[in-house]
Amino acid sequence: MLMVLAMMGLVVASGIGMAVDHREILNESVWLKPFKFGISFVLYGATLAWLLSKLRKARRFGWWTGTVFAVTGIVDVGFIAVQAARGTFSHFNDNTDTFNQVGQKVFMSGVLGLFGASLVVAIMLLFQRVGDAPMNRAIRIGLGLAVAGMAIAFYLVGSHSGREQVTDAYGHPVTLAGSHGIGVEPGGPGMPLTHWSTVGGDLRIPHFVGLHAIHFLLITLLVLHLLAGRITWLRPERVRARLIGVAAFAYAGLMATVTVQAFRGQSLIHPDVKTLGMLAGVAVISLAALTGVLTAARRTAALEPLEPTQPTQPLEPIQPTPAARV
Repeated sequence: MLMVLAMMGLVVASGIGMAVDHREILNESVWLKPFKFGISFVLYGATLAWLLSKLRKARRFGWWTGTVFAVTGIVDVGFIAVQAARGTFSHFNDNTDTFNQVGQKVFMSGVLGLFGASLVVAIMLLFQRVGDAPMNRAIRIGLGLAVAGMAIAFYLVGSHSGREQVTDAYGHPVTLAGSHGIGVEPGGPGMPLTHWSTVGGDLRIPHFVGLHAIHFLLITLLVLHLLAGRITWLRPERVRARLIGVAAFAYAGLMATVTVQAFRGQSLIHPDVKTLGMLAGVAVISLAALTGVLTAARRTAALEPLEPTQPTQPLEPIQPTPAARV
């Protein structure tokens, strides 16, 4: 939570920076990247802290794992913020100055630390029951998809060999040893705020979708819990657990679709027939599964006997009054 507070401070500082500092790299504010990373780490860090509080076994080990994640997150995002203040690139920067070379090595190690800590927490929660069946399913699948989304970061930090010559905010040359784009040059047209490419593939999209899978499933869980207070057939745990499973399948299918789309060098907003077909297949299967779960739940609720009522006490005979006898 200390890390979350630090990231909240970074979000505020970066927001101010975007408003008053007009320096740009690749046609976007130098402060946009730390702003986005700050928001992401606030959401994921707070969620991870809540999950660690649910551990019933190996709580001390979980505390140390969370500490590793927190320290690594501060170091990594701190490097991103420092590079933004310097008006240069944090990701893919292959310049030979000492600060950048040392920072890149620390940054790469941090990616491993963040991924490793998240993987350890996911494994710990896989073998522990931290709530009812719907919550367990949401947490386990959500963390699994988040770890998969993090794994894409290994490609994002330069596993492909492309090298581009660009300039920083001051016009100084910078060599980029990798890119998040597929089939597109750095700095091309992008969407508002996210700057995801509108002309080619962008691996930041599946990375983002996977990282926040757990938030989607926990929100779905909360909505189901609130609806269960009014809808009788939603109250059994098995029904809500199955609905979480359907939501998880649909989300995983969406993540797979945007991942394939990005690797094919295709923009998110310009899908072709293959992408639409893949998305339609996921939608049809998800809707069929949803219909099956809802139909079974309503049928089961209709067949369940009503709760027995309390037997009524026999009425005592009325004793006639003297006037009545007369």
